[in-house]
Amino acid sequence: MLIETETTPNPSTLKFLPGRIVMEAGTRDFATPEEAEASPLATALFDLGDVSGVFFGRDFISVTIAPGAAWHEVKPDVLAILMDHFTAQMPLFRTGGTAGFSVPAEEESFSDDPADAEIVAQIKELIDTRVRPAVANDGGDIVYRGFDKGKVFLRMQGACSGCPSSTATLKNGIEQLLRYYVPEVTEVRAI
Repeated sequence: MLIETETTPNPSTLKFLPGRIVMEAGTRDFATPEEAEASPLATALFDLGDVSGVFFGRDFISVTIAPGAAWHEVKPDVLAILMDHFTAQMPLFRTGGTAGFSVPAEEESFSDDPADAEIVAQIKELIDTRVRPAVANDGGDIVYRGFDKGKVFLRMQGACSGCPSSTATLKNGIEQLLRYYVPEVTEVRAI
């Protein structure tokens, strides 16, 4: 088995491609060891000590290392854990886990005004068809969280979370795209 790696715009994050489907549907972001308890693979990666984030995409795993850690020291251990996991065909999640959720329920969310249903549908379609595929190429994901009085609220995950260029992506890319196609959008914010 060969696991390819790719750099991401976030220097703390590498994207690992095992050459097979990781998540059949959705994504899953683990920002803490406690969140990672739902997955034996995420737990093993956090147990390395230098890992500060794990993200499962459709056909990749993004791993973020803590400040002060060096990829040349951590990468062989990450590859070994991934290789062992996939060659043994171990489950991605523990039985009864929250595998289907891309955003934990306790996070801040906004109730969309039913009067804005058409606008929200346009925003979600643009995010799903134009934004998410591009962001997935960089090892992350962006999830719609709400629309309120012209403002679109998004949650950045994986390599996008904490990336130095995420603000530029949000303002110069996503905001401009949404404002162009949906004139009711005045601003995009990350939450």
